Amino acid sequence: SRYRADWASLDARPLPAWFDRAKVGVFVHWGVFAVPAWGSEWFWWHWRGEQRADYERFVRSRYPPATTYADFAPRFTARDFQPREWARLFQRAGARYVVLTAKHHEGFTNWGSPVSWSWNSVDTGPNRDLVGELGQALRERNISYGLYHSLLEWFNPLYLADKESGFKTQSFVLQKTMPELYDLVLRYKPDLIWSDGDWEAPESYWNSTSFLAWLYNDSPVKDTVVVNDRWCNNCSCHHGGYYNCADKYKPGALLTHKWEMCSSVDKLSWGYRSNMHIDELMDEASIIKELVQTVSFGGNYLLNVGPTKEGVIVPIFQERLLALGRWLDTNGEAIYESKPWRVQMENSTNSVWYTSKGPAVYAIFLTWPQDSLLKLSSPVPSPGLQVTMLGLAGALEWQKSPDKGVLITLPHVRPSPLSAQSGWTVKLEGVE
Repeated sequence: SRYRADWASLDARPLPAWFDRAKVGVFVHWGVFAVPAWGSEWFWWHWRGEQRADYERFVRSRYPPATTYADFAPRFTARDFQPREWARLFQRAGARYVVLTAKHHEGFTNWGSPVSWSWNSVDTGPNRDLVGELGQALRERNISYGLYHSLLEWFNPLYLADKESGFKTQSFVLQKTMPELYDLVLRYKPDLIWSDGDWEAPESYWNSTSFLAWLYNDSPVKDTVVVNDRWCNNCSCHHGGYYNCADKYKPGALLTHKWEMCSSVDKLSWGYRSNMHIDELMDEASIIKELVQTVSFGGNYLLNVGPTKEGVIVPIFQERLLALGRWLDTNGEAIYESKPWRVQMENSTNSVWYTSKGPAVYAIFLTWPQDSLLKLSSPVPSPGLQVTMLGLAGALEWQKSPDKGVLITLPHVRPSPLSAQSGWTVKLEGVE
C-alpha cells in the first residue's frame, strides 16, 4: 500500500528497525558560522537579525569595516578536513550513525546545491563536496549517514517575501527548500533526514507531507530512511518519524513512541566556539549519564561536536568522543539493540538504570556503592540467577535482599579498565 500525503497515513509507517538498534550517534554542526567561531551557530541571526551590540563589537574588533556575513564564506576553507579520519573517530566513539549539517539556517549548503548559487561549499570556501566526502567515508565503515537540513533560511529574500505574505505564497519552498531536499535524497541516499527550521510556518506552507509521501513511496531510500518530527510548526512530538520534541529533550519517563535526545559536548553551542572554557563542556560522567538515561527510557542518544573552519575536530572533543567509545567497548552490550525493561530505574537512588535484551537484564550503576555492595530492589531473582559484570571475567556472588530484590557483591577494587570511568554494568540472567 502507498502512503498518502497526510499525517494519519505517514505516521502509520513503521520506523525502520536499524534506528532503534543503533542507539548511539554523533551530530556534526559545521558551516560558515565556524569562521567567526563565537557565540554559537546562530551568529548571523544574533548579529544581523537581532543586531546585538556584543556581536557588533566582536565583528568590528576582528574584521575590516563593512564586513558582511557573506565575506566569511571564503574563510570557511575545510583545508584540514579528512573525512576518513572523522569516520574513524566516530567509529571509535561507538557511533552507529552520524548526522551532518547539510544546511543550517544560514542557508549555506555543504554540497553543490543547484539552487544555492555561489552560497555552497563547492562554489566557494572549501571548493569541495563536504556532504559527499563524509558520506563515502562513513559508508566504508558501515556507519549510517544522516543529513540535517533546515527548512527555513533567515535572510533568503524568497523566504522573507513568503513570510511577509503570512506564508500564503510559497516561492521559497518551491524554488529552494523542496528542490534541495529532493536533490539530497537522490544524490546521497541518506539513511536519515534530520529536519529543522520548521517552527515559523504550517505544513500547508512547507509541503512536508507531499515530500514525505514521495520519500516513503518512490525514493531510492523508501524502505530504509528514517526522519524526525520537525516538519511544520505543530509537528514536534506529534508527527513525523521518531520524536525529537526539543533540543536536549529529556522526557523523564518511558515513551511509547521512538525518540532521540540530541546533546552537545559544548553546553553553550552546537557550532565550534574558539572562546569556550573547559567548565562549559560536558565531562565523561555527564555524557555517560545522559546516554544511559536516554536508552533506559527507549531513546537514542545523538552527541554533537562542532568542527573548526579548517575541518578539525579539536582534541578536547575527540577526547570526549573516545572516552564514550571506551565505555561502550565494555558496556555496549547493555546499550546497542537493547530494549527498555519493565522498570527503568531504581527510584530510591536514581543512580541505577535498567535495559534488557532477550532474557538478560542489565543494571547500569553510575556511582560505585559503599562497601562494594550493590542493592537492586527491582529484580525478582530465580534460584538459578547468574550475575556477571561486563568487562570482568567470572560470576559475582549474590543473595536475596532481606526486603526485596538482590544484593550483589562487587569487587572491592574497581576492576581495570573500568577504574577511571563512570558507570558500570551488571548482567542478570534469571530474574523477573
